[in-house]
Amino acid sequence: MIYFTSDLHFGHYREFIYGARGFGSIQEHDEALIEHWNSTVKPDDVVYVLGDIMLKDNDHGMKCWNELIGNKMVVWGNHDSAPRRELLTAAHDTEVLGFSSMLDYGGLHFYLSHYPTLTSNYDDPNKPEKRVIDLCGHTHVTDRFADMDKGWIYHVELDCHDNHLVPIEEIISDLGSYKRRV
Repeated sequence: MIYFTSDLHFGHYREFIYGARGFGSIQEHDEALIEHWNSTVKPDDVVYVLGDIMLKDNDHGMKCWNELIGNKMVVWGNHDSAPRRELLTAAHDTEVLGFSSMLDYGGLHFYLSHYPTLTSNYDDPNKPEKRVIDLCGHTHVTDRFADMDKGWIYHVELDCHDNHLVPIEEIISDLGSYKRRV
């Protein structure tokens, strides 16, 4: 199975992160994210994490990161500083993809980045295989379609998905539902 997420923000002790996600503390936040992840992901699954893995305490962030099971594919975000990039590059079950990457899946083309990125315009809705769909995070919106008025941009951050990972099949289903609404 393939999953997506972004903006884990392990150790980010600011209430606007953990409070907005329904938690009373960053400790509660981090423990719940690890529990959600590990109750979903199997050891052979792949999880694309589109940036902002930790903030503030790198030791705590890496402790949390190393508790996550599965194969982790990382795209850097704005809080992924050089020291954090070095730590994550050396982490087990982690592959670094850089600041962006492409994934072809199910006849669709996905551009993976931390930031909402205009990758195509409203191409022929009868030819989704011609589109490049941006999967992103960064803005902490609660509407996964928040930027669809600009192009095919789908948000995978935890804030849009009730603090859970989103399977690629759900993304494809969501996009199919969205097409019918326009």
